[in-house]
Amino acid sequence: MIEMGPNRYGKAAIRLVKLMRDGERHTVRDLTVAVALEGDFGTAHSEGDNASVVATDTMKNTIYAFAPEHLTGAIERFGHALAHHFVDVPQVSAATISIDEHRWVRIPTDDGPSPAAFLRSGDFTRTAEVRATAAGVTTIAGLRDLTVMKSRGSAFVGFPRDRYTTLAETDDRIMATMVTANWRYRASAAGSAGFDYDATFDAVGATLLEVFAEHHSPSVQASIWIMARAILEAHPEIDEVRMVLPNLHHWAVDLTPFGLENQGEIFVATREPHGLIDATVRRGDGAS
Repeated sequence: MIEMGPNRYGKAAIRLVKLMRDGERHTVRDLTVAVALEGDFGTAHSEGDNASVVATDTMKNTIYAFAPEHLTGAIERFGHALAHHFVDVPQVSAATISIDEHRWVRIPTDDGPSPAAFLRSGDFTRTAEVRATAAGVTTIAGLRDLTVMKSRGSAFVGFPRDRYTTLAETDDRIMATMVTANWRYRASAAGSAGFDYDATFDAVGATLLEVFAEHHSPSVQASIWIMARAILEAHPEIDEVRMVLPNLHHWAVDLTPFGLENQGEIFVATREPHGLIDATVRRGDGAS
């Protein structure tokens, strides 16, 4: 017997810019949104029957139509409004809204930050994913492309060696990475009308950066554990943290062919190939 397995569909890479005008002072919200629906769509595949298929163009238009009223605060709130709307469609069992927010900062002038001129910031991208089903809503916040470096406090020793191992052990190396971090909020916290997603995002980011700067790293794996555990300890509203850290290597340059000694000053930065470490740290079953 041949039958349909799990399937989903939606609209990706929906670009949305909202200009919020407060007199002479403007604010830019710049988003990329994706919608994915799961549900009773099997006959669209097996019989070519589109009676249950919400057009992806309709999804795109819904994003734009919801923006004036619902894109007034955190992107998580916008995601909630959209996810609830789509999951209310009878044939939809789950709706997932994924949002990237691209940062624009005010251009500095002699009179202070410009009220209506902006510079695209590439320091990181804020992300959110909201998934709604009949059982409830899951809210995941995060960030991507946050590039950080520490010039001391990182080591890598004690790893197994075989005939193919050429990497030297080191108790002092540059640690550089481009952080992707996601954290899942407890439903009881995120479902509260008064929950401040923006303040929590800023607080989690501050925890991550402070711990990155201050901790001693015996490996990137250990760094994920140390940073994620600190986030969970400092923020009881979070149940789970996932971090993906590429190890962006900085190799010491051999200056001996030039009659020079490299005293830990000259490096070549590489991005490919790189180590890639991915781990999730979460509260145990006994967590309150």
